[in-house]
Amino acid sequence: MTEERHRSGVVAILGRPNAGKSTLLNRILGEKLAIVTPKPQTTRSRILGVLTLPEAQVLLLDTPGFHESEKALNRALNEIVDQVVRECDAALLLVDPADGWDAAHEALRSRLHDGGAQVLVVANKSDRGIVASDVPADLHISALEATGVDALVEALVALLPEGPRYYGEDELTDRPLRFLAAELVREAVFEELEQEIPYDTAVEIEAFDESREDLVRIRANLLVEQKSQKGMVVGKGGRMIRSIGQRARLNLEKMLGTRVHLDLWVKVEPKWTKRPNRLKSLGYH
Repeated sequence: MTEERHRSGVVAILGRPNAGKSTLLNRILGEKLAIVTPKPQTTRSRILGVLTLPEAQVLLLDTPGFHESEKALNRALNEIVDQVVRECDAALLLVDPADGWDAAHEALRSRLHDGGAQVLVVANKSDRGIVASDVPADLHISALEATGVDALVEALVALLPEGPRYYGEDELTDRPLRFLAAELVREAVFEELEQEIPYDTAVEIEAFDESREDLVRIRANLLVEQKSQKGMVVGKGGRMIRSIGQRARLNLEKMLGTRVHLDLWVKVEPKWTKRPNRLKSLGYH
């Protein structure tokens, strides 16, 4: 009887916007790491999730949805995808059957193969009952309902090379708490504003004070590009900003396991989405 060797490696989760990449990452980890909203391009940076198993350590990289656009912000998001494609040992190419398989999917799969990465094409959202005959799927899953996810993880582990553990057993990500806090605030912005959401909104954590054991104090700026957008985020009589703060605070307290005092301010910063250095300072890399 031969002893099983430990496996490890980087797995990119790739796909179009709203293919379910962040939902799948959270489902595999059993923890909410990446924010999830119905809005396209909710994910704006690569987010590492560490899955530690007895026989393997899977380093999962959630990525922005790949798409065609010449806007500076969208170009930055596509560059994140390009970098992950170059670095990964294996990839999950997630496809929504309702959207089908297109030339961009095929080109990305070819790039991955040419770079030496193992690729699994995964049709997500099987709970919707949509079958797309043009999707060359290796697996059919529902990240939302966890259908097929255990089999997917097993297939992933089999693709990884032999290697050591790179992170401790209790480490879930390499992202600092400040980044995760900013993401939870941004999620609250998306959810509270719903259809009125200005896409050009970002969150910058100015202060993150953990000096007290029973309370974390957080001060954050909500960045918008126009004065009219500021009015939308603040709302009449400040009602919208209070709703955003209440929703974000509850999620922050759940993540941090303690009380949170959250102080939100809306700041107009024209053309922040068009400045590459500013995008990097906000974590979009």
